[in-house]
Amino acid sequence: MTRLQTLLMQQNAPPLFGAAAYFYDPTFIEICAHLGFKVMWIEMEHSHITFSEAADLCRISQGAGLLTMIRVPNSSRENILKAAECGPDIIDLPMANSEESLREMVKYARFAPDGERGFFGVSRSLRYGLVPSVPEEQQKLNREVSLMAQIETSLALKNVENICAVPDVDIFIGPADLAASLGVPGRTGDAKVLQAAELIVRTAKSHGKLVAVGAAPEDFPFWVTCGVDVLFCTNDIACLKIGAQAILQNARDVVATCTTKHAAFR
Repeated sequence: MTRLQTLLMQQNAPPLFGAAAYFYDPTFIEICAHLGFKVMWIEMEHSHITFSEAADLCRISQGAGLLTMIRVPNSSRENILKAAECGPDIIDLPMANSEESLREMVKYARFAPDGERGFFGVSRSLRYGLVPSVPEEQQKLNREVSLMAQIETSLALKNVENICAVPDVDIFIGPADLAASLGVPGRTGDAKVLQAAELIVRTAKSHGKLVAVGAAPEDFPFWVTCGVDVLFCTNDIACLKIGAQAILQNARDVVATCTTKHAAFR
């Protein structure tokens, strides 16, 4: 059983709420843990986070009691292997358009006999070799670390049955890229996107897969109704932006009110 499956069983009321870290910022992660988030997404596709920083963010997240997901840029051996050595609980592959890319991820993320991950016995994921048996710990990792593939293009949608049928890989839905690929960029609530999402969730569940999504607040009701297992509902940039906007607007409102009152007393 994976660590993600274990946490879902313990909570017994999905979805788990997650947040994404686009910066190398331990403070954001600790705040999220205190607030009650359960999963931290470490972004390496679009951000400038290095693998060294990703390993540190895994330490911080897991130390704060959060499951940790690293999203790698692609399924190359270097990316999958280095992400795995950071010791995350979940590895996520973006733009997974075919079952071949999923099988490549499995090959590099799993130790033999399940895959071809290099036998390196002193990584963080293996507790630096401070275990009774490295081979046994490797097999434990094979069982416990989740792999996820992102369905977020029209091509992946066409291949959804084959993608969901690949063993040992759960599904992550990317609504924003899916909307763009379906010809409605920025419209994640469009009927085309929602219909596609329902198909993806239904297909994934028919194969016994867990489903995660990163969504905007206006779309939360849809995804909760769909029965997703993990809902990533914010990120550090969004929190900074929303917080700064709210405080600035509050200050402007106060200035406007005080100016009006001052003028009235003249």
